[in-house]
Amino acid sequence: MKQYGVNELRKMFLDFFESKGHLVMKSFSLVPHNDKSLLLINAGMAPLKPYFTGAEIPPRRRVATCQKCIRTGDIENVGKTARHGTFFEMLGNFSFGDYFKHEAIAWSWEFLTEVVGLDPNRLYPSVYLEDDEAFDIWNQEIGIPAERIFRFGKEDNFWEHGAGPCGPCSEIYYDRGEQYGCGKPGCTVGCDCDRYIEVWNNVFTQFENDGEGHYETLKQKNIDTGMGLERLAVVVQEVDSIFDVDTIQALRNKVCEFAHTQYKQDENKDVSIRLITDHIRSATFMISDGIMPTNEGRGYVLRRLIRRAARHGRLLGIQGAFLSKLSEEVIRGSRDGYPELEEKKEFIFKVLSEEEERFNKTIDQGLNILASMESKMEKAGVKTLAGTDAFTLYDTYGFPLDLTKEILEEKGYSIDEDGFKAAMEEQRTKARNAREITNYSGAEATVYDEIDPAVTTEFVGYDSLCCDSKITVLVVEKETAGEVSDGEKAPAAEKEITDAVSDGEKVTVFVEKTPFYATMGGQEGDTGVIRMADAEIVVEDTIKLLGGKVGHVGRVTKGMFKTGDVVTLEVDAAKRADTCKNHSATHLLQKALKTVLGSHVEQKGSLVTPDRLRFDFAHFAPMTAEEIAKTEALVNEQIAAALPVETKIMNIEDAKKTGAMALFGEKYADDVRVVSMGEFSKELCGGTHVANTSAITTFKILSESGIAAGVRRIEALTGSGVFAYYHGVEQQLAEAAKAVKATPATLIDRLHHLTGELKAAQSEVESLKSRLAKDALGDVMDNVREVDGVKLLTAKLEGVDMNGLRDLGDQLKEKLGEGVIVLASVCDGKVSLLSMATDGAQKLGAHAGNLIKGIASCVGGGGGGRPNMAQAGGKNPAGMDDALAKAEEVLKGQL
Repeated sequence: MKQYGVNELRKMFLDFFESKGHLVMKSFSLVPHNDKSLLLINAGMAPLKPYFTGAEIPPRRRVATCQKCIRTGDIENVGKTARHGTFFEMLGNFSFGDYFKHEAIAWSWEFLTEVVGLDPNRLYPSVYLEDDEAFDIWNQEIGIPAERIFRFGKEDNFWEHGAGPCGPCSEIYYDRGEQYGCGKPGCTVGCDCDRYIEVWNNVFTQFENDGEGHYETLKQKNIDTGMGLERLAVVVQEVDSIFDVDTIQALRNKVCEFAHTQYKQDENKDVSIRLITDHIRSATFMISDGIMPTNEGRGYVLRRLIRRAARHGRLLGIQGAFLSKLSEEVIRGSRDGYPELEEKKEFIFKVLSEEEERFNKTIDQGLNILASMESKMEKAGVKTLAGTDAFTLYDTYGFPLDLTKEILEEKGYSIDEDGFKAAMEEQRTKARNAREITNYSGAEATVYDEIDPAVTTEFVGYDSLCCDSKITVLVVEKETAGEVSDGEKAPAAEKEITDAVSDGEKVTVFVEKTPFYATMGGQEGDTGVIRMADAEIVVEDTIKLLGGKVGHVGRVTKGMFKTGDVVTLEVDAAKRADTCKNHSATHLLQKALKTVLGSHVEQKGSLVTPDRLRFDFAHFAPMTAEEIAKTEALVNEQIAAALPVETKIMNIEDAKKTGAMALFGEKYADDVRVVSMGEFSKELCGGTHVANTSAITTFKILSESGIAAGVRRIEALTGSGVFAYYHGVEQQLAEAAKAVKATPATLIDRLHHLTGELKAAQSEVESLKSRLAKDALGDVMDNVREVDGVKLLTAKLEGVDMNGLRDLGDQLKEKLGEGVIVLASVCDGKVSLLSMATDGAQKLGAHAGNLIKGIASCVGGGGGGRPNMAQAGGKNPAGMDDALAKAEEVLKGQL
């Protein structure tokens, strides 16, 4: 048997099923689309759910993919065994109501035995206990003896996930040989040891589960198969584990090179080597799909993967940042199947480096917190760290439990792991309770799911803002009474499909074709009207739904509408024109940012409305005023250049070759729309745009801010929005000038004049306060007395604040020469105390800070300071005399 590489096996599988009439689709993004039940795509069928349920019509009845997947359910075991990993590639062939068991079983056998060349005598199929049909196909059509076909129960060979489509499955196992077995007499297919490894799973989706255990046969039966690419490579290459197959082994060896060690020499090191090898694969692919490290959702999964890898790098003794260098090897090994890795590599490296640096700061912070916890435990005589404290380290500081445990064990402490798990479960429960109700596909369940999947809407709004079309579906929002806490009735909206709507009702209208652009790609949906002779709907929003449907959301303002009516749809032309200006300006802005800040800039999100534009982008530092000015000027230059805006429909690969920018993680069709603005900007975009950049008129950046780690946001205006903004600024300027009795033209001179007057007045006030303080003080030199050879001057004043006391203190020091000064003043009912000690007095033992501490209690306050000067405050003016009297006693004790 030839030992094919991972990249070869991927191509062989896809080519094989293409020859069987399958459409080979590229891997979908790891970010689920319209599926709130998943954080990350975890199986080949997950992105195809709408095709299985019939919510969307598939591009072909037969589809094959190699889908990148991430599963983190057993992340704690990754590294500890060679079995577990978070990232894998899932090979799959799918049938949506086309072929069924006969073809699926025959092709899986043909591929494994004839294409890959596995020994048929080492392959063992399994079937569901009650699936005689599959058993007979294996036995009579494929020719597998009955004793080599295994029947298993629901737990092993029946796929279902709550209510929804489900069915039996048939798996194919490969016998790796006795050396991988457990040695027990009954070791056979289904044993937990590593001898018999499952390589293929055919799921026959033929039933509908109502959630109550009742099953009905589906009209459209589907095939959903899955085969782990890495696991197939283990079998084909005859190696021990996924960490030994060609591409992953090259990555594993790179980890060893960085750590100056070798694999399989030290089991503790092997754990770290495997963990880093797996986690850097997941992190690289996640970042390539636009996922950023954050503290929640899929961003937290990424952060945890990166930090665990970095922490294990420390355990291996790897010096400095290393993850971005490892990522280079991931890209080198996988770019044949995933060219986007090569395209996004600089961005991937940047994100990894930033997060690794952030982790190093976090881990040190966590160590300080842990040290504080250890100190408290020691004082309390406790030997076990509370589970809540361990969870705080884990949740707030990204501190892995095993690291906390390891550090504490070295010092004879342990962790309340049950308490930690309880805190973890409490957090998970909160998260589960907060999860939205979803349908089988994971999308929020709505009335729109009931619409016939064959209903679609053609968009004609690139060329026209008005057209006639037929109503295909009407949805009305009914208001029903719902209880609220105080017993009053509150309206609760319920939507239902209807045949007619009338005046005053809130509706969603579906038509065969529309000029209304639906909210998509950051561009807000169009508004406008739908009308007939005596009826009208004001459209407030336009929404995009599954299966190419466009819903026009609004309210009937007069008359009635029925399904089948031919209506006129008219977009608000002024708002569309302003939206086009803002959208085209967004394209110019992205290119300008790449020019000014660097090629690492990537769009992370946008919002385009008639009033403004918002653009989120990857950048790791706040923009300087100079960078903002350069960016704004560059956009305005392109507007003034009157660049033609051209749109072409191109093949996706051809479009990328032209340098057209694409969005991270976006799934594009084979043919895409390329929007070019002269030679300056070229992007894949389905939105609406101006015909020439000169139509934008002008562009103004209002703000630049950070919204997440490594993500910045620009808010900006174009055209009439800019003029309105400057009009507002002019009004504010006029009001400001009026307030200081000036005109806008003389405002600056007037402000300079007023500032000068204010400074002069403040100086005069300070001078008067100083003179008043001196007058209040009188001739205090008569109060000087000696305390054990040190002169002590005390004085009581009124109406002098702390600043005044300090000025007086400095003046009195000059008169006194050497000694100690203590001043007390009451101002607005509050006491201020000041003490000063000269160098000579300090040498004899005087300490101003300790002296203040000793007398501050007399005035109901506290304070302190340096040996030469200290101050205090208090709330009891009646104690001022006692404080000054006590000063002599305290000073005497210091000398």
